Amino acid sequence: MKTLKPSSRWAIALSALLMVSAYFVPLWQILMWAPQYPEGLEMKIWINTLTGNVKIISALNHYIGMKHIEVSMFPEFSYMIYIVGLIIGVGLLTALANKKILLWIYVFLILGAGVGALVDFYLWGYDYGHNLDPTAPIVVPGMSYQPPLIGTKQLLNFTAFSGPDVGGWIFMVAGVLAVGTLAVEFFLSRKKIAVSATLH
Repeated sequence: MKTLKPSSRWAIALSALLMVSAYFVPLWQILMWAPQYPEGLEMKIWINTLTGNVKIISALNHYIGMKHIEVSMFPEFSYMIYIVGLIIGVGLLTALANKKILLWIYVFLILGAGVGALVDFYLWGYDYGHNLDPTAPIVVPGMSYQPPLIGTKQLLNFTAFSGPDVGGWIFMVAGVLAVGTLAVEFFLSRKKIAVSATLH
């Protein structure tokens, strides 16, 4: 079984430990500004809850036909802690067991979780912004209010921003560290094979 360089094992251990932060800091943020809210409104998305001006944002959104925002509408909150825990565990196991195949699995889990989270957030945002109450006080024909997946978007008189928060950036650093380690290991193994072939 192929093993890892000592530096790679340390890098993967650090990558896994960085993701422990997901339990203590927000992962994503949605910010909103409007003339009547020049100081801005914010909603922080954590691994298992929401914080910030959730009630105010929910009330404003409900006025134009969107659903009330509640923690219970996100079933992901009930199992995200376990998914992140699994990824951390695989990362630490990779560093301890010193098996290259585990590194591939670890990187696959990180990338899969990242892509899955973005797709899930997009689908929620699409339903939230398009499935509107036709009896709402304000109805603009043909208008939808899907929040931006990443970046800034104008929604009526509000400017909305969506992007990573502290935990999200740490997660990305952990992912880059893992992918970079895999790339180095792959390059070194290919180089070793090429040298061996040349000698023979």
